[in-house]
Amino acid sequence: MMWNRRSVSVTTMIMVGALAVAPTQSNLPVSTSPDGAIRLVGRMRVARAAATATTIAGNRVLIAGGMREGGDALREYEVFDATTNRVVASGEMDDSRSGHSATRLSDGRVLILGGYNGSYLKSAVIFDPRTSRFVPAGSMNVGRSGHTATLLGDGTVLITGGVGDGWSFLASAEVYDPRTDKFTPVKSMSVARESHTATLLRDGRVLITGGHRDRRENIVVYSSTEIYDPGERQFRAGPMLTQSRHKHDAAALADGRVLVLGGSDPRDRTRFTSAEVFDPAANRWSAVSRMRIARYKLRDTALRLRDGRILIAGSGRFAELFDPRTNAFTPVAGDIGQDYSFASAVLLDDGRALVLGGYDNSMRNSDGIWRFGE
Repeated sequence: MMWNRRSVSVTTMIMVGALAVAPTQSNLPVSTSPDGAIRLVGRMRVARAAATATTIAGNRVLIAGGMREGGDALREYEVFDATTNRVVASGEMDDSRSGHSATRLSDGRVLILGGYNGSYLKSAVIFDPRTSRFVPAGSMNVGRSGHTATLLGDGTVLITGGVGDGWSFLASAEVYDPRTDKFTPVKSMSVARESHTATLLRDGRVLITGGHRDRRENIVVYSSTEIYDPGERQFRAGPMLTQSRHKHDAAALADGRVLVLGGSDPRDRTRFTSAEVFDPAANRWSAVSRMRIARYKLRDTALRLRDGRILIAGSGRFAELFDPRTNAFTPVAGDIGQDYSFASAVLLDDGRALVLGGYDNSMRNSDGIWRFGE
């Protein structure tokens, strides 16, 4: 994605029906969750937004790339040790990257793909936790930013959509094989998509939801979905979302359903509290309870915890939990301090979660690292 720092309203907008209401901070939810709270535990060496955060060996997290204040892409990476709450290594990648992806492979290495740094990058690198080094991993067929990269059941990675050269929106898709470092094109999606989501289903297929194409007065935000079948290597139309959304998030539930939440309208004037669930068995979407806080620019920050609940901590000063047994959201104790857009989040091997970085409503980047769970 060409990450957009367009100004947003200073206070979090909570949706009431079709209207947006800006509450005072005292009206925002606070609770005393019995299973922990969000609290600040550390600092990155570089304040950044739109970074990737990936768990590697020993409860350590690889934090890579992103953007500086002003929007320039970052080359710097760092490794945060969640046991000692300290950055234990740092350095530079091969290229500056923002709007890239990072996917933990089956063998524990991390595949970093594409991104934007003034050019749309085709290049791929792999970080090996055993050597703490990046090595080249071939090149995609198309330079892209704002794409998705999903680990499939056979260990390959499906890459979809994004933006490419000439600010062109991409419908193309390809599959990376880590055994050969080869990228193979597959049949394209039905439409070009950026700011979409891709979620692995229990049966090995991948659900693609929403997103948009084009910009400004020409922008089109989708309610459409499609499902990739790795056996057929092609996409088929899925059921429509209950509303069009982009800059939203999605998370696979333990029972096989998929939760989709948040996002915004085409001009980002209204952020959504709404959420819905996809049932693959029934092949349909159903609306569920609304979030307590309207959220957008939060992709890849909804995390499934060990007990099956979903932690939502992106793009909001307060976190909340979705319980799939009740299809409802409850607030989490703790105050992140700002509504950080394009924050990053990662589930640790021990079941705790980290939320880090992002930029606030004044476009200031955060270096903070917050943890949920004890």
